[in-house]
Amino acid sequence: MGATIVEKIFSRKCGSDIRAGEVVMTPIDGAMIHDITGPLAIQKFHEMGGEHVFDPKRVIMLFDHQIPADSLEAAKIHQYMRTFAAEQGIHNYDINEGVCHQVVLEKGRAAPGEIMVGADSHTCMYGAVGAFATGIGSTDMGFALKFGALYFKVPETIRVEVSGRFQKCVGAKDLILAIAADIGADGATYQAIEFTGKTIEKLDMAGRMTCCNMAIEMGAKAGIVPPDKVTWEYMKGRRKMKPFDLASDDDATFAEKRTYNVADLEPQVAVPHNVDQGVPVSKVAGTHIDQVFIGSCTNGRYEDLKEAAEVLGKKKFHAGTRVLIIPASRDEYLKALENGLVERFVKAGALVEAPCCGPCMGGSFGLLAPGEVCLSTSNRNFKGRQGSTEAFVYLCSAATAAASAMKGEITDPREV
Repeated sequence: MGATIVEKIFSRKCGSDIRAGEVVMTPIDGAMIHDITGPLAIQKFHEMGGEHVFDPKRVIMLFDHQIPADSLEAAKIHQYMRTFAAEQGIHNYDINEGVCHQVVLEKGRAAPGEIMVGADSHTCMYGAVGAFATGIGSTDMGFALKFGALYFKVPETIRVEVSGRFQKCVGAKDLILAIAADIGADGATYQAIEFTGKTIEKLDMAGRMTCCNMAIEMGAKAGIVPPDKVTWEYMKGRRKMKPFDLASDDDATFAEKRTYNVADLEPQVAVPHNVDQGVPVSKVAGTHIDQVFIGSCTNGRYEDLKEAAEVLGKKKFHAGTRVLIIPASRDEYLKALENGLVERFVKAGALVEAPCCGPCMGGSFGLLAPGEVCLSTSNRNFKGRQGSTEAFVYLCSAATAAASAMKGEITDPREV
């Protein structure tokens, strides 16, 4: 009987044939902590008698949620984590690089076939390079920091096969919103979602990151794309490793198989207050918006910013709409800067901020007042996610966000 890509990854790590449903103590290749969940993980590490982390070189630390420190409490947390990093010999990216998930991939800290954990639910984004990556709680992270291993129940896999060619102004974000609407918020609970098919193979790494990032929004333990030429090209200069084959066998056992064709897919918008409430943009076109946020680990890459700039052209954003644009990392910011996108956005009326999570998690800046509406390229639109519990957040692609920001209302980017 064949094996899924997830079963193969666990079998390689454990040195034996591992199947979905088994509970195994498995070595990890890397552990990521940031300024929100990191402090509690460090506390748990000490409570478990931890003196030295399992391997400083495989612990990834950075600050991205509340940077620069926006309160005295945040400053104290940063100080606490900086001290821990210095004591343990951990390289701390600190406030300098950007959003954790983007930085982990850019710096080559996750690679095909590896098992990665992070104290953040969107750690599943690392599956874009063919890693098994999953978010864990701070207590589990404390254990992982000490022992370099963790108990896993190996998940079953839902295979998603995508075919067809995207229309203009339609892409990976629209696809994953449509898939989330189809599978549902809990339709993939504790399963892995494997993204395959000709359309996925043609997606660039930015699009693959978007899809894997949002696997958690269906309850999935992980999202993963089998490594191919696109993957290995991305890994060049990031990790010294020879390409190898890693894919599910044709006769592997899947929990479910789903197929999608994007040829007729319209731009999608997830309406408040759940990610799985995705509808074609035509269903909500004309809805007034107070703020547009283009950024986050889901859609803050150069490719997203370029897409927004192409829709914008030489026009300006609507005078009554606040537009916040936040690149996902310093590297992505520099690409946008060097190619004139930052200047273009600023002249159009946007605020372009330094790389960070920004309003995505609702704890720093760019918050919404009661009754306000935000159209966001981020990954969650839960009640209170970006400020007031009486505000409303819609999710969309960078193209839809830019088109809507120009008109001050939700707009189909194909019409701009």
